[in-house]
Amino acid sequence: MDDQDPGLRLVHLLRAVTVELDLLAAEFAGREGLHPTDVRALIHLLDAGREGVRATPGWLGAQLGVNSASTTALVDRLERLGLVRRERDTRDRRRVLLVVQDEAVTLGWSFFGPLIHEMVAEMRSFEETELATVRRFLLAMRDVAAARRRAQQDGSARR
Repeated sequence: MDDQDPGLRLVHLLRAVTVELDLLAAEFAGREGLHPTDVRALIHLLDAGREGVRATPGWLGAQLGVNSASTTALVDRLERLGLVRRERDTRDRRRVLLVVQDEAVTLGWSFFGPLIHEMVAEMRSFEETELATVRRFLLAMRDVAAARRRAQQDGSARR
C-alpha cells in the first residue's frame, strides 16, 4: 500500500495510540505486581459491568483468548490480590460471577485517572459531530480487529 494513503496513515496513527496505551498499561502492571493479562482481564470486567454483562470465568477466558486452566489461575491471582471476587449468580446458583472490587477501581483511577481527565479535556475542543464521527470510526475499527481475531482463532483451531 501507498504510505500516503489516508486510510493507511490513520491505521499507523491508531497503532501508535494503541502502543502508547499498551506501554502505560504495562507500566501500571509492573508497578502493581500484575501480569499484563491481569490488566486486560480487569478492563474486560470493568467494561462488562458498565454494559450490564454478567461476567463468568468462561466469558472472561473467551474475551482474553485463554483456556480454562489459565483463566482459573488468573482469577485466583486477582482474587488473592483483593481485586476481584467470585460470587454465586442469584439467577443460577450453579454459575459463578466475577465482580471487580472497589480496591481495583481505586487502584486503576489512581494511575489512569489523570490520563482519562486529560483525554476528556482534550475532547472538549471537538464539536459533537466530530466526536460522533470519531466514535463511529473507533467502533468500526474495533469490530474489524475483533472479526480478524476471531477468524484467526477459527483458522488456527482447524489446523
